[in-house]
Amino acid sequence: MNFLQSIPTHMVSSRNIDIPDVCTIFFKDFEGQARAEKLSRIIITLFGAVGLVWGYIIQQFSQTVYILGAGFVLAALLTIPPWPMYRRKPLNWQPAREGDGNSGKEGSKKGKKK
Repeated sequence: MNFLQSIPTHMVSSRNIDIPDVCTIFFKDFEGQARAEKLSRIIITLFGAVGLVWGYIIQQFSQTVYILGAGFVLAALLTIPPWPMYRRKPLNWQPAREGDGNSGKEGSKKGKKK
């Protein structure tokens, strides 16, 4: 149950913590996003097939919809929150530059016609 303590439960002010640290806490990495999408597709497909078979056996389409709905809820609970299994390979961010970051060329409107 140690993984439950690693789930973020409050918002962090950007003044107290560095932005890359916030990204590693609150967001999934690219491989985690792919893993979550694959897992959700498997769960929904499995629940849809089981629901279709069960609904056909008992001749109740509503049971198919209920089982599929349960699959959606389970897939959402397992894939939407940023669980630690989706944050195994965080991105390495470059350090912030000193100053405001504007070199002067980007903001100049010299030579532009209206």
